[in-house]
Amino acid sequence: MEEWKEYKLGELITLNSGGTPDKNNKSYWDGDIPWISAKFMYDDYLYSSELKISQDGLTSGSRLAPKGSILLLTRGSGLFNRIPVCYTMRDLAYNQDVKCIESKNKELVSTEFLFYWLMGNKDSISAILETTGIGAGKIDTNRLKNVRISLPPNEYQQILIGFAESIMHKIEVNRRINDNLEQQAQALFRTWFVDFEPFKNGEFVESELGMIPKGWRVGQIKDICKFENGFAFKSDTYTTNGVYKVVTIKNVQDGYLDTEGANLISDIPNRMPDFCRLNTGEVLLSLTGNVGRCSLVNEDNLLLNQRVAKIKPHVESDLGYIYTLFRMPDFKERLISIARGTAQANLSPVETSKLSIVIPPTEIMKRYSVLSTYTYNKIICCMKESRRLAELRDTLLPKLMSGELKVNEIDDIL
Repeated sequence: MEEWKEYKLGELITLNSGGTPDKNNKSYWDGDIPWISAKFMYDDYLYSSELKISQDGLTSGSRLAPKGSILLLTRGSGLFNRIPVCYTMRDLAYNQDVKCIESKNKELVSTEFLFYWLMGNKDSISAILETTGIGAGKIDTNRLKNVRISLPPNEYQQILIGFAESIMHKIEVNRRINDNLEQQAQALFRTWFVDFEPFKNGEFVESELGMIPKGWRVGQIKDICKFENGFAFKSDTYTTNGVYKVVTIKNVQDGYLDTEGANLISDIPNRMPDFCRLNTGEVLLSLTGNVGRCSLVNEDNLLLNQRVAKIKPHVESDLGYIYTLFRMPDFKERLISIARGTAQANLSPVETSKLSIVIPPTEIMKRYSVLSTYTYNKIICCMKESRRLAELRDTLLPKLMSGELKVNEIDDIL
């Protein structure tokens, strides 16, 4: 350990603030520069975002993080008992709730090593979080700069980077596989149930939703599923070492469940309905704030909190159809359009149940379910493997980055 040297983090990094262009100036938006805010700070590697700004927007209010930088979320609802850090895979603009971190001296320490060091020290750094309200937090960046870091020689830094990359690469490959599987499932859904391509040679009839194949019908969401709302857990029952994770709206993301930083409890409340104990493969829907986000349950010992609903199919084999329907972008827009609220959007399960949809005959639904169930089982398997790898990363990286454990002491860990 004699070769390791200790520094304050502020001695090694630059820390720049971003900004938001004037939202009333249309020329600043809809450009080709991805713009990152708190809502996009969930992936370890950032490639793009739904929001994009123009070059004028960049020079008039935002800032660019070069490819190979670290973005750190310092304020917002994304801060829930963790440090969200992301590595930029291309040039990205970012807002005022995000800081861009780069190495001051890349011969001493690379930005990439700093990224993995931050990833490996989330728990210890979380002490600098200052909670400012429910679901919101703030990082004191002055205290962040005073965090002490021990640096190994550059050669060993590269070895540690290689180990971390091997894990992150596997997680990233699984993410891409799942993205591809989701796209395939949605494409098939659109072909069958929106464009009716396999049924073009048959007879079509008029309906309130347009022309549909004969034998199909227009029904409502409640004809194929129901919504089971979560339980109102009391915050004073949360503990640091509980067996169960409480799933809230912040954990339900588009297409995946992020339970890192979820509140824990040790004992299930007596009044909690049985359906709030979640099972792998079930479908969840966010009802408040960023409404309409839909994800699959992919781990055990999860409990459903209020303002998140479980979508329960009347026929179990219809689960793949229902999940894909709620994941379709145009259907999500319908959910957003019926959400109400002044301070934040609220989606009513009752109103959602009344939405009109085209329902195919039972036999066609069964045929689609066979295909979609196979696809989503593969997705869940990839999610489970990625979670295991993330747990492995979070267990080993702190020890490796501190010198407590050496890479050559880990045999066949992957």
